[in-house]
Amino acid sequence: MSRTQSAMVELGTVAPAFELEDVVTGKAVGRDDAAKNGLLVMFICVHCPYVKHVEAELARIGVDYEGKIGIVAISSNDVVAYPQDGPDEMKAQAQRLGFRFPYLFDESQEVARSYDAACTPDFFLFDAEMKLVYRGQLDESRPRRGDFGNDIPVTGKDLRQALNDVIAGKRPDTNQRTSLGCNIKWREA
Repeated sequence: MSRTQSAMVELGTVAPAFELEDVVTGKAVGRDDAAKNGLLVMFICVHCPYVKHVEAELARIGVDYEGKIGIVAISSNDVVAYPQDGPDEMKAQAQRLGFRFPYLFDESQEVARSYDAACTPDFFLFDAEMKLVYRGQLDESRPRRGDFGNDIPVTGKDLRQALNDVIAGKRPDTNQRTSLGCNIKWREA
C-alpha cells in the first residue's frame, strides 16, 4: 500500500468535461449530465485499502446528498495489472454498498489525468459554475496498516461540510487537508 497525497489542484479550476460508462446501468454519463447544484467527483477503486476503509461512508454520502448535488465516482486504475478493479468488480462493489450515484469506468485514464487525480480516494467538489471549491480529505480517519493509521471513526466530516457549504451557496473553507490513499495505478507507456 503506497501512501499518495492528492495533488491539491488550484481552487477555481473548471471541472474538465467527461463522458464515461456507468458500470451498473451501462449508460454513458457526462459531467453536465451528472451536475446538479454542483458536482462531487470521487476517484475510487475496488481493491484499495483506503477506499475499503471509507466506502460505506461514500455510500451514505450518496444517500444523504441524493437530489441535492451531483455525485459521480470514477475508477481509473489499470485493469490489466489490477483486474480486481475492472467493471464487473466495480459493479459488484456499487451493488453491495448501494451506491446511489453513477460509478464510471475510465479505461483510457484520460479523465483521471485531466483532473490531476493522484490517489484513491481523491475528491473534487465543484460549485454550480463548475469551479473547484474543495479538493481535500474525506475526514481525518486512516486505515490501520502496520505502524500507520489511526482509530478515528469514519464520519466524512470534512467533505460533508464542504458539500453543505456548496448546497447553501457558500464557499467552503480554503484551509483544506490533502486526501491520502493508494496511488492511481497508471498503465505502463
